[in-house]
Amino acid sequence: MEIKASLRYLRMAPRKVRLVADLIRGMRIDQAKTELSFSKKRAAEPLLKLLNSAIANAKNNFNIPEEKIKNFYIKRITVDEGPKLKRWRPVARGASHQIQKKTSHITLVLEERKSKIKNQNKD
Repeated sequence: MEIKASLRYLRMAPRKVRLVADLIRGMRIDQAKTELSFSKKRAAEPLLKLLNSAIANAKNNFNIPEEKIKNFYIKRITVDEGPKLKRWRPVARGASHQIQKKTSHITLVLEERKSKIKNQNKD
């Protein structure tokens, strides 16, 4: 079962958010929480909030107990570009240059890691 959470219109460039997203892709959720809490990147804080939101979705929306949530891992995390805020800055000789303030859309998908079942009935 996939658990999804999304964050839209984050006022940070997607290129900077992807650096942190690449760190936690494929990790178990407890490892990802630790990695994000000690990261110095500014994008780590909203990603940690998004991860906590996905865990809360699993508990409240799908009624998954705490013991099973510990087996979840980050299956997919995508960082897409959102709309740009366009601003203008004056430069020399009465001209102006455009400044694009970029936004990000982040989608996080958690899934339960399948445990390996050993076949003990070998005859």
